[in-house]
Amino acid sequence: MYTYMRPLWTLLLPSRAHNGILNTDMSTNRPTKPTDYFDRHPVFRFDDFAAVHAADGRRSRQTTASVLKQHVASGRLLHLRRGLYAAVPRGADPERHQVDPYLLATQLAPDGVVTGHAALQFHGKAYSLWNRFHYLTRTRQRRFTFREQEFVPVQAPPSLRYLTDLGGGVQERPHAGGVVRVTTLERSLVDVLDAPESSGGWEEVWRSLEMVEFFDLDMVLAYTRTLGSALTAARVGFFLEQHRGALMVEAHHLDALRSLAPAQPRYLDARREPGRLVKGWNLVVPERVLGRNWGEVG
Repeated sequence: MYTYMRPLWTLLLPSRAHNGILNTDMSTNRPTKPTDYFDRHPVFRFDDFAAVHAADGRRSRQTTASVLKQHVASGRLLHLRRGLYAAVPRGADPERHQVDPYLLATQLAPDGVVTGHAALQFHGKAYSLWNRFHYLTRTRQRRFTFREQEFVPVQAPPSLRYLTDLGGGVQERPHAGGVVRVTTLERSLVDVLDAPESSGGWEEVWRSLEMVEFFDLDMVLAYTRTLGSALTAARVGFFLEQHRGALMVEAHHLDALRSLAPAQPRYLDARREPGRLVKGWNLVVPERVLGRNWGEVG
């Protein structure tokens, strides 16, 4: 299930603010400085910092912006784009500091979730390593590039956009001193089969998914139903049937997916590549995918 991060203001007790100090740290009962916040939040949004900095109502957003601007000028922060900052570790060179891409992708939108090939890469299950990172969000966003890393927004489809959990299969994972929101392996399986063109094509998708030793197939089925795409259900079913032994796929999982498959034959992908009709799934599958012949040179 998808759970939002706990509001930052709940982590601190309100107290009188002075001399650029935030509120009081609950564990130590000592004032929390902006630099302490930066140490705990390697990448953060302006609104989240402002919720702490002005929690007692004594500071304006303009004051908060001025504080952040001073720390950018001193080299303690990087201003990545409007409303988004990255902390520079003490003593590090801001010009050379590498911002963690998964933390950055998470913070590029208030509801950002690392998805698709980037999610498989986060889990260590991507066949190829990319400098392109997709993130899921309800809102329209623009592509963003930072130091040769590209961040590509994926707007949630209408079937998921208005669900509080974005359809489920999203988890929060501690990472690189912060928290990454990322799709589970089960949701990632369905998502890369739903959008193979943005996941590197069939060879990359197949090879990446074959690196995963286990899927919770009940979760795969539940998310496939929620997504509501007959073509994607057929792709998921075909992949699981092809890997039935390795993934311990049971007949009832395949039967449930067949009930969601298209009533009429469909091509495996939008390019309408010729192939053989797999009747159980109503899919026209290219021979290279059927045989998993990826043109390797012996």
